[in-house]
Amino acid sequence: MKNCKRYLVTSALPYANGPVHIGHLAGCYLPADIYVRYLRMKGEDVIFVCGTDEHGVPITIRAKKEGITPQEVVDKYYKQIKVSFEEFGISFDIFTRTSTKVHHDTAQEFFLNLYNKRVFKEEITKQFYDEKAQSFLADRYIIGTCPNCKNENAYGDQCENCGTSLDPSELINPKSTLSGATPVLKETKNWFLPLDDMQDGLKKFIDSRQGWKNNVLGQCNSWITQGLHSRAMTRDLDWGVNVPLKDAEGKVLYVWFDAPIGYISATKEYFEQRNNGRITVTDATVKSEKWESYWKNDESCLIHFIGKDNIVFHCIIFPAMLMAYNEGNTDKFVVPMNVPANEFLNLEGNKISTSRDWAVWLHDYLIDFPNRQDELRYVLTSIAPENKDSDFSWKDFQARVNNEMADIMGNYIKRVIDLVHKYCDGKVPTLNETILLGDDEKFTNDLESTEFSIANSIMEFKFRDGLFTAMDFARKGNQFLAETEPWKLVKTDPDKVDVILFRSLLTCVSLAKFIYPFLPQTSKRILQQLNLNESILSSSEAIINHIKSGNKINASEILFTKITDEEMEFQIKKLADKSVAKSEVTAAEKIKFKEPTTFDEFSKMDIRIGTILEAVKVPKTEKLLKLLIDTGLDKRTVVSGIAEYFKPNEIIGKQVCILANLAPRTIKGIESNGMILMAENSDGELSFMAPTKEMENGAIVR
Repeated sequence: MKNCKRYLVTSALPYANGPVHIGHLAGCYLPADIYVRYLRMKGEDVIFVCGTDEHGVPITIRAKKEGITPQEVVDKYYKQIKVSFEEFGISFDIFTRTSTKVHHDTAQEFFLNLYNKRVFKEEITKQFYDEKAQSFLADRYIIGTCPNCKNENAYGDQCENCGTSLDPSELINPKSTLSGATPVLKETKNWFLPLDDMQDGLKKFIDSRQGWKNNVLGQCNSWITQGLHSRAMTRDLDWGVNVPLKDAEGKVLYVWFDAPIGYISATKEYFEQRNNGRITVTDATVKSEKWESYWKNDESCLIHFIGKDNIVFHCIIFPAMLMAYNEGNTDKFVVPMNVPANEFLNLEGNKISTSRDWAVWLHDYLIDFPNRQDELRYVLTSIAPENKDSDFSWKDFQARVNNEMADIMGNYIKRVIDLVHKYCDGKVPTLNETILLGDDEKFTNDLESTEFSIANSIMEFKFRDGLFTAMDFARKGNQFLAETEPWKLVKTDPDKVDVILFRSLLTCVSLAKFIYPFLPQTSKRILQQLNLNESILSSSEAIINHIKSGNKINASEILFTKITDEEMEFQIKKLADKSVAKSEVTAAEKIKFKEPTTFDEFSKMDIRIGTILEAVKVPKTEKLLKLLIDTGLDKRTVVSGIAEYFKPNEIIGKQVCILANLAPRTIKGIESNGMILMAENSDGELSFMAPTKEMENGAIVR
């Protein structure tokens, strides 16, 4: 791995169209904070930047839904998200937003650099335009009749009645949701990043990365193997960063072009505020004095913490942008050294769903559990979805807090301090170095190996393993007290009791240092009870040098109050009540059953079992897959809008139900002969309608 002189750490920019939930925390914000806190503790030069992503269609949709302006939406959620992160203790050096002037200027300058070097390809395409509103329409601003199920309220990107992904051009009788007018197809020019031309360079970049997670490399290689395609870097919208060209009126930068540049602009803004005295530097962890030291220096390491849904943008599109910018420039941007993306966190066995309010919101947690930030940090780290999806449940939360944090760690610290007060007058005992406990060398080695193991785990982004190692050290401390029984020796061998308690205090201080990146508040509370300064956390001196015989130890306090059954029942009921209420609203809004049909009409549909033989993405689309399906009678091409939900290589060999006698239609220049049947749940998740056991191709579905 590259030798890093300084670190530039980012967390994915949260969309400013809603609050943060525990899935977001477990995915990228808590892991990044653990990593950064460890680097700072080691005295490394590190800057940690983030901010809200305030552009794109989701913002305008939220604004319309709430009946306010997009600016009011981002102002509202920026403040809520920022306060939640601050109260929870995510230690950003700066948490800004992409609506700032410095960001707009930076994004426009970046675009112009690529434009002037003729990196972009100008393409004229036809898009729906509302003549009454005088606006091009994003897919979600178009409704019409679904060509598959005849639902009259299908969106331009998906029919929520039958689950089919659509292109706006496929809708029958499309209407604009802005004015109700019938939109027209109008030519428009946009600028495309030619990822297809950059594929070889991107493959070399991916192949050169060391220490990347398998899930990240797997997704990157899948995209490259399928073949990259040009992607538009501009959009016909009125909300976002304006495209800085004379012939680009009414166009903004694609949100995934401007969003990652937000990491650059955030770093710039940090140094602007620091140089203007608006940021008080209280430590020396940001040691450089210019933003370029982190972004344009070979000795700097860029690390993105994200969720798996953002891998393609951070590992392919943003590196492509950076490499294109660097071409011909002497001041080159660094490219990501690592992108430790996590999988998803589920809740009580189900996918977290903001639409159904099936989530534990951070701001709600902070209200219901004041001063219990570390409890949530501990549990989320313990179940971190580092390699696969994991699940959060309130009962598991209670068990981990009570049985591990309180009974193991909290109990150990309190026992040691109480014994020191009882047998040593509340002072650090004098160490009689002539008394040996029989395993002193083993203890010293265990201390060193524990510190080494935690350090390796953190630097390899295995935070769950690091926390388990620290907790195991606390278990060993409890075991040591149980085996030595100082309360029995105090009358017969008080000098040995002093040695036992001195070693136990050494264990407590070591534990405070080991857990600091994971549980910073708890670490500091342990040191306060031991009457030690927090500066020892970053000290390179041996911990034993900070424990002075005769020093006064403060009274013990309970580190973790146990979670009650009543508290858990309240949270479970609260979650269920919100979900039921949301489901009732959703059910009321669901499209009613269609008009009755006859058996004769239904029997006209020829539904067969078929097997997917080939699957490839349709060029210049984000939603369409071109499938070759064996129906038993023939092998036919079907175009299906499922690319957002299924990877081509994962569905080859899958048996599906296909409407075989659907009249052929041309989609993106490809003749589609049939339609595969899908089911959609309230979260928008799609599932194949398939036989429960393997059937011969051509079997009839009745």
